[in-house]
Amino acid sequence: MRAKCLSDLLKAGDRVAVSNITGREASKVSVDSQRFCGNVIGGWALGKSGKTLDVPGKDPIPVFGTVDELMQHFPREKRPNKVIIYSPPAAVYAEVKEVIDHSEGGIETIYVITEHVSVEVMAKVAQMCKQANIDLVGGNSLGMVNTLDGVRVGAVGGDDPADSFTPGSAAIFSNSGNMVNTMASYLLSAGIGTTYGVSTGKDSLILTSFGDLLELAREDEKTKMIISYLEPGGLYEKTAVEMMKKAKYPKPVIAYITGGVLSHLDLSLGHAGAVVEGSGTSAEDKMELFDNYFGIPPFDPDKRYEKNAKLKKCLSRGIRITSLHHLAAAAALVARVLEIERDTTPSKPLKLNPWFLDYQHQELEKHLPRKLILHKGVIPKPYDKQAKLLSKETLGATLSRRNMRNTSHASSNDGKVTRLYGYSLEEEMRNGSFVASMFLSWLGERPREFEADLLEKCLIASLSNGPGTISAQGVKLSTSAGNSPNTAMIATLATIGEVHGGNGKRAIKYLLDVFRDADLKDPFSVKHGLDLDAIAEQEAERFSRERSNAKEAGTDYKRIPCLGHPVFRNDPVNYDPRERVIAAYLKETDLCNVFLDFYHKLAARLKKIGVARNVWAVNLDGAIASIVLGVCWEGLRAKRVSVKRISDIAFMLFALGRVGGAGGEYLDHQDTGSPMDMRIPVLECVSLTRPKD
Repeated sequence: MRAKCLSDLLKAGDRVAVSNITGREASKVSVDSQRFCGNVIGGWALGKSGKTLDVPGKDPIPVFGTVDELMQHFPREKRPNKVIIYSPPAAVYAEVKEVIDHSEGGIETIYVITEHVSVEVMAKVAQMCKQANIDLVGGNSLGMVNTLDGVRVGAVGGDDPADSFTPGSAAIFSNSGNMVNTMASYLLSAGIGTTYGVSTGKDSLILTSFGDLLELAREDEKTKMIISYLEPGGLYEKTAVEMMKKAKYPKPVIAYITGGVLSHLDLSLGHAGAVVEGSGTSAEDKMELFDNYFGIPPFDPDKRYEKNAKLKKCLSRGIRITSLHHLAAAAALVARVLEIERDTTPSKPLKLNPWFLDYQHQELEKHLPRKLILHKGVIPKPYDKQAKLLSKETLGATLSRRNMRNTSHASSNDGKVTRLYGYSLEEEMRNGSFVASMFLSWLGERPREFEADLLEKCLIASLSNGPGTISAQGVKLSTSAGNSPNTAMIATLATIGEVHGGNGKRAIKYLLDVFRDADLKDPFSVKHGLDLDAIAEQEAERFSRERSNAKEAGTDYKRIPCLGHPVFRNDPVNYDPRERVIAAYLKETDLCNVFLDFYHKLAARLKKIGVARNVWAVNLDGAIASIVLGVCWEGLRAKRVSVKRISDIAFMLFALGRVGGAGGEYLDHQDTGSPMDMRIPVLECVSLTRPKD
């Protein structure tokens, strides 16, 4: 490693640059870090050159279009020496490569925040950084905090790092970024502050491992003890313990190994590398490893430890805790026995501070022992305002779940009148629009007349795309087997998924990512005020760059959902005829749909820059997603409806139309087909396995 001590990874005076800085997470973290310590000098994001990030009470953070542009803006002595990578997995390789190419030897450390970067990409990135003499922390790191200097990179410490991190004598090394904050708070209750907090990350490759950090902590005079949060997977801890044994490591380690409870279940801890890979990598293996090294059983909070030479010898190596709640007491024991002075007056006692209480049955509280009865605590800032805002009853607000066994927002019946979101079903029948009433039951509000017309066209378009589609095959197979109509129609629903019919859900997410920062009030107005050509050009360049980077790195990349259709693909300019009907209606009524227009401009731009050999068709899923998002846009902006609900509606609209068409396939096949006629004859079946007899 280039670093010789922990402060070499991060210290006061370091200049930090952030990739993809205008992204949702990167922008928030950068602003919070700037408010805390002011060490972010700039960032870059494709197509965002000249923009800035506003920081309350401080100068705004400049945004550049590329790494090169950022580097050229600053004189050599003021260029960044630390870089944080927030780019998507497929772009990490290219981002790191560009940083190295334009750093001219000035970059010391790169923090990879991105999760789920492929092993081969991280291996290549590690090799590049090693050759360039750059330390690499991550992937899937949350960053690092240097409490002694009052600086951080990444999101370690949350909105206000000073709330959890007080200068002291313990260094925290954790696979989980959030646990760095949690353990720092626990230590304060024992009067122990922190020197450094490092989130190593827990992707399949950890490029600055637990052992590396122990080596750096050895040289730090102010670090008196090490606190570690470790997960299953990898042999990093085994290597570290072997090093500590061989070198007679001089500082105690308090180790918490998680995942033991889940070891017999097929469950993930949420980190890509937190999986059992073989001998020595399970939680139990690591627990035994550390217990043998410490030479003492795990910490027992009920045991009275007598200070003696044997205990001091064991604790000089450290002790394992079986629960995070024991951390404060175990750290206090180590400090007392090894005569490490406490850093501050013990504070922040560990006690429950429940923000919400819900005793569903009032009698329950009467029968609970007094010790188990909780009292509502105080919600700290800034969460108090958020909780108050969310507590207002709005569609899509999910502050807390409740028992919905006999309740519903969507429907009601008082014995006389059936209602949909409060509207009389009989009155809806008199209005005579099935689509409008259906969307009322899905969305909680009626669509406008032209919106109902568009939704009906989407529903009709979904009825069928011929007998060869997977969903049509499903109903025909079920009918051929002699099933009833409802079973056959269920077979159609069972054959609709993310690839066939459900692509509209991904299109909703994609369009929201593209238009997230757009000031768009009415997606159906021709006077929407957006430069769709510029948005399409920027998105095409991003996609082209990401695809090129992925191919260079030998990894896959995310396709643009709903562009292209296997049936409509051979002409220079391709159209899905069903989508054309929707487009024609919009034109005839002097309307537009921003999202559908963007899709067409994007397809043309991809052809122009050579990504595609022809202009791809916008398929039906894309048209449905565009219309549904347009109908729901006002509710989304007003936070009356959730993104999840909109995505599900796009899927349900297609599914409802297709299952209606499935009824036609059932009736036709039942009347004119013969039993078992969908069966493939034996002579047409090909075995790919040799007979074993």
